[in-house]
Amino acid sequence: MRPTWTHYAIGTRPVTGTGLGVSGERLDEALSGPVAAIAFDDAGTEEIASLLDGVADTEFTRENLDSLLNAAHSPENWRVGEALAESFLTQCRDCHFPWPDSRDERKRGSSLPGADLVGFHRDGEVDRFAFGEVKTSAENAYPPRAAYGRHGLKLQMEDLRDRREIRESLVRYLALRAVQASWRARFRSAATVYFRNPCEVRIFGLLVRDVPPREDDIRARVDRLGLNCPAAMCIELIAIYLPSGRIASLGAQVMASRQNGGAL
Repeated sequence: MRPTWTHYAIGTRPVTGTGLGVSGERLDEALSGPVAAIAFDDAGTEEIASLLDGVADTEFTRENLDSLLNAAHSPENWRVGEALAESFLTQCRDCHFPWPDSRDERKRGSSLPGADLVGFHRDGEVDRFAFGEVKTSAENAYPPRAAYGRHGLKLQMEDLRDRREIRESLVRYLALRAVQASWRARFRSAATVYFRNPCEVRIFGLLVRDVPPREDDIRARVDRLGLNCPAAMCIELIAIYLPSGRIASLGAQVMASRQNGGAL
């Protein structure tokens, strides 16, 4: 998903902040295309279909297989917010997140500990580990409550900046899934950079909002995260502003798109 406007840009490296706006038309295009594909994990479904090719050999067993492959439920609005953020980082920040955390759920709709997005950021020919935290909020407050508290964006970003053990647990998490994966070489490339300097990572904090844009959403966080931030680390806070009132129906919108063959 590519934004339509840039509302503000604040801070200097290694910590910067950006406020981006998305038009209704562009949001609709994203929800019916790349965002829906992420929210429903189409890539994972294709891998399952390939694994089970030829297993179902009767009409009855084929129906059961189709039920497994097409078990699409309306995703939670926060889940679609994460998909919007991932789509943006993929298209506009040259990131790749190869293993959605939804694949590790034991029940649908649960939220697992750790960063929401774990993968790679490519700069030229160099891959680095990328970690992303996403909060989706329609609250008419600047910043919203999702930015604070034990599970708020503020503490999660500070932990990723300051606590090496958290970054290492995320690297190990990705390593266990990279062993036989097609993206194994990218993992090894990013690991080479990380072992040279464990602070040389890219960290993204994203707020998905449907209120008028204001720098107050992220300004204090940009200033605070910039204090004593390692020079090799790069942190970006991004507020993505959707049209008013759209967050409440994000899950229903992507579900309608899927049921209508990709059209809202």
